[in-house]
Amino acid sequence: MPQTRQRIRRPRRAGAYIGLTVLALGVTATASTGISSRGHSAAGPVATSAESALAPCRITGAMGVQMSEGLPTPPGYSRSTGEVRALNLMIDFPDAKGEGAALDRMAEFFPQTSDWFRTSSYGRLTYRAEAPIRTWLRMPMPFAAYGIERGSAYEPGYRQLVEHIAKAADPEVDFSRYDLVNVLVTPNAGPSALDTVLSVTFSGNAEAPMADGVPLANTSFVYSRQDDGSGTYRETGYRVLPHENGHVFGLPDLYTSDGGGTVGHWDIMSEDWGANNDLLGWHKWKLGWLDSSQISCAAKSGVSDHTLTPLAVEGGTKLAFVPLSETAGYAVEVRTRAGNDEAVCKPGVLIYKVDSQVDTGRGPVTVSDSAIGSGGCTRRPNVHGELSDAPFRPGETFTDEPAGVSISVVGELRNGSFQVRITRP
Repeated sequence: MPQTRQRIRRPRRAGAYIGLTVLALGVTATASTGISSRGHSAAGPVATSAESALAPCRITGAMGVQMSEGLPTPPGYSRSTGEVRALNLMIDFPDAKGEGAALDRMAEFFPQTSDWFRTSSYGRLTYRAEAPIRTWLRMPMPFAAYGIERGSAYEPGYRQLVEHIAKAADPEVDFSRYDLVNVLVTPNAGPSALDTVLSVTFSGNAEAPMADGVPLANTSFVYSRQDDGSGTYRETGYRVLPHENGHVFGLPDLYTSDGGGTVGHWDIMSEDWGANNDLLGWHKWKLGWLDSSQISCAAKSGVSDHTLTPLAVEGGTKLAFVPLSETAGYAVEVRTRAGNDEAVCKPGVLIYKVDSQVDTGRGPVTVSDSAIGSGGCTRRPNVHGELSDAPFRPGETFTDEPAGVSISVVGELRNGSFQVRITRP
């Protein structure tokens, strides 16, 4: 059945083709055929007989879990590799007319979003942002008349809004040519993001309104501007869109109703305000941006050694995984200040638990803090301080005593790789 996705965030603190290369508690996770009728590859990795050694580490999803962390990502979401065509529509309302040019609104997000996906995916995702309508698309009703609040899965107000968008755009847009839709709302419609974050994504929803014979099943709406007054908006304000598009690719919210205290700034699905940050290695494997040859599965009893290259550097083994059950396990990766990770203040080995039975926005991922209660090592605006120094350094060990698992950082090599030793019963 369709499910609800809301964003809960506490304030803490020019052309038609722009992308050249390349909220919390849930999201619509009902499978569909997606927006486009073009051939799609499935999002994320698919197991083969030749990869049997990885089978224990491919934790599975569960029925009824909203946007599960399990592998593989179910059908219905946008494909996450190859060329992805994103339709961008800039809309305004009679009571909230667009200020400035519509393409200026699009320029707040592109080419930065396309560049972010290219970097994060090691070039495996080419995000092609298109705007066939270069002006504001005026809605027939005032913004207030749609009753837009935090949003749920195509409730009457949102359904009417999307139907109006599709009708207004239809003379110039063939929706069947696109993989996803971004609705970039004029920022003066609705409250400031400092008061409440309305931006929302409806993804994998088979009951979405139709246009040109396809359901608008993977659609992100961006409202207001995530401007905290720190002077960083020009560099960081776009990041709400790759976060929302993460849902289009099947990724859950990692922050909870209490904020980013579970994952901190280690994944854009946790914190998308402030300084740039990347995705977790688990998500990159889930999206198909890491090959199976780059995953080391520590499923056997005893001691195993693993050499991991930094996540931001292309090539090499990126992720070690310690399965605890068919639905949970520990992921181990190396994070450094490189690529999309500009806010890393303590490079090292990041260890986190992934649980595919936990809903989006309720903590499906939990980062283990190597320095509990330290207050962290950063004072960057909108970066969760306590978990900023979570990575483990040589000589440090993480232990899960009930599970009998220990993960030790043995050493750091000159090329930036880390040696990790995993012990399990």
